Amino acid sequence: MELNFTGEHTQKVDSKGRMSIPADFRRVLESGDPEWTPDRTPRMYLLYGDHLKNQLQGYSVAEFGKVVDQINALPRGSERKQILSRLIIGQSIKLDVDKDGRTVMPIKQRQKLGITDGELTFSGLGDHFEIWKADRYDSDVSSTLTAYLADKPEGYDPLILLDG
Repeated sequence: MELNFTGEHTQKVDSKGRMSIPADFRRVLESGDPEWTPDRTPRMYLLYGDHLKNQLQGYSVAEFGKVVDQINALPRGSERKQILSRLIIGQSIKLDVDKDGRTVMPIKQRQKLGITDGELTFSGLGDHFEIWKADRYDSDVSSTLTAYLADKPEGYDPLILLDG
């Protein structure tokens, strides 16, 4: 069974950019890192592209590799390949997760979120996860979901969206 990033987790980031990756997410990163062994620490990719606005995205090495393979398969010189290469490949960094489950978020990415230290929300989305400044997550994501559900009938099951 393939592991997925799931759930919402609140974590702290300190003034040096150190943040703990949620334990469940670390298991996914380990399983998605072809070079990981129990005596090594996992690696991950952090996307910070301009298209992400108020969030960052985290990927396992394997999942990021799948995305890069799709981009590389596009016709050389095409506008789609150029844009995707710049936004995804060019605006991502590989990070190591230490033995205590922490990584360092570089200052550029912390500035993008508008945070020097404080609380972050990690939100699992299956094949990747999002990192938000905690209060921004509450205002942007939670309010969007509340608005979406507001006009749905009692007992609404969002799994219906999976049907055709």
